[in-house]
Amino acid sequence: MSDLRETALQSKAWPFEEARKVLKRFAKGAPEKGFVLFETGYGPSGLPHIGTFGEVARTTMVKRAFELISDIPTKLVCFSDDLDGMRKVPGNVPNSESLHEYLQMPLTAVPDPFGTHESFGHHNNAMLRRFLDTFGFEYEFISAAEFYRSGQFDEVLKRAVDKYDEVMAVMLKSLREERAATYSIFLPIHPETGRVMYVPMKKVCAETYTITFDDEDGKEWTLPVTGGNVKLQWKPDFGARWAALGVDFEMYGKDHSTNTPIYDSICRILGHRAPDHFTYELFLDANGQKISKTSGNGISIDEWLTYASAESLTYFMYLKPKTAKRMHFDVIPKAVDEYHQQLRAYHGQDAKAQLNNPVWHIHGGDVPQSDMVVPFAMLLNIASVSNAEDKETLWGFINKYAPDATPVSNPTLDQAAGFAVAYFNDFVKPAKVYRLPTDQERAALSDLAEALKSPDAALAAIAKKNALDGKDVALPEVDFGSDEFLQSVVFAIGKIHGFDPLRAWFSAIYEVLLGATQGPRFGGFIALYGVEETIVLIDKALAGDLV
Repeated sequence: MSDLRETALQSKAWPFEEARKVLKRFAKGAPEKGFVLFETGYGPSGLPHIGTFGEVARTTMVKRAFELISDIPTKLVCFSDDLDGMRKVPGNVPNSESLHEYLQMPLTAVPDPFGTHESFGHHNNAMLRRFLDTFGFEYEFISAAEFYRSGQFDEVLKRAVDKYDEVMAVMLKSLREERAATYSIFLPIHPETGRVMYVPMKKVCAETYTITFDDEDGKEWTLPVTGGNVKLQWKPDFGARWAALGVDFEMYGKDHSTNTPIYDSICRILGHRAPDHFTYELFLDANGQKISKTSGNGISIDEWLTYASAESLTYFMYLKPKTAKRMHFDVIPKAVDEYHQQLRAYHGQDAKAQLNNPVWHIHGGDVPQSDMVVPFAMLLNIASVSNAEDKETLWGFINKYAPDATPVSNPTLDQAAGFAVAYFNDFVKPAKVYRLPTDQERAALSDLAEALKSPDAALAAIAKKNALDGKDVALPEVDFGSDEFLQSVVFAIGKIHGFDPLRAWFSAIYEVLLGATQGPRFGGFIALYGVEETIVLIDKALAGDLV
């Protein structure tokens, strides 16, 4: 066994912890089907949202972890429940009012409101696949409509007829009395209208594998359960799908957690060992509400990629999956900078630390170097004070700070500069609120501008701060343009003017100079924006020109 595999078997990173649970299933040997099956489900009732992507990304992380600790082949299936009836018209599609007449029709029988695909279900499936393909996920896509109609589900559906009473007993325990009186695990698809019907069964025949029911008009029908004539209610469908495919691992949101015993029981009744599963916390919008495909709240996949890289999104998905996350635009800058911090740390870490580093799981062990010599948050602040309309403006400042950086040698930084301009114009600029300084802040900002005018003035400020502290501290060698020296100057001015706590001084800088409630390490900002430019900015603020 390789040293890396041995290290992985001890790793506390959550994908390895889940992968080890899956490995225990096969202590006596590989599965009969010859591979371990990881599944992720998708309900195409609305456009794919970021939580859908997160489920596939996280499952892929567990799959990659498993591949490091085991030689058993793996497969990832993305299953779309596109035979489900449309129970509600999404509010975030064009001409939504035209879809009302198709309520309860299978999603693959609802016209595509975008006019680009065979049906609404086909459109949403394509949206999901397009995005998963851009990320390079290795997966097999399965449509429920095709799975039912092609006969691939037939054997399990017949078994559901044979075990009808047992499966119904599991379900009836979870239902209120009124619902239980008319409930059936089978939903017939009306032969004439094509609608998915929620009707009680008059007869379930194990000899002919048929169901008999009355439609809304009182007409009796008998249909075979095979060939796509019926579908299963969603809870039985979960367990039946696990049995039909031989699923070994699936993760889903916390809202499914109370149903896990139901899914497991039905899977076992239908002849298959229940898979291992992982329950993650839900994604919330800016108001703390659960993200929903049909309401379109929160942030979409394409919206994130308008302002940041795909890798930063995957990094966000890796973090603390057992903790609820706000999925809104203000989380993007932090995710970008933390991702690059982890990239920079990775190549100096030992194997144990590397396997615990999120970037190993994002890149499957093939971790690139970061070329982000300027943090994304800093780019946003430079865009803010310069009112940058394009990334070329930002490059003018970047090259003052990092003369050797170019769009060719630093492609990620170049991409981030474009993202920063877009993010600034859409989110930062509308929210900027400048204020005038207080008398204390005015005096401090004036002294900061004076200290920035020459190395001697800067050193004098540092010496005065040291004297106030009662310390005989040697003055630093002057590298006047460095982040550290400039930060020392800013810090000294705050101490001289009696800001306590000192963070009140930095808050004043952000609010008066940047029009924001928080901001960057200000010494680094000065180094990037420019000393002369910062002096001019302070002068404008003191003159009231920024308000």
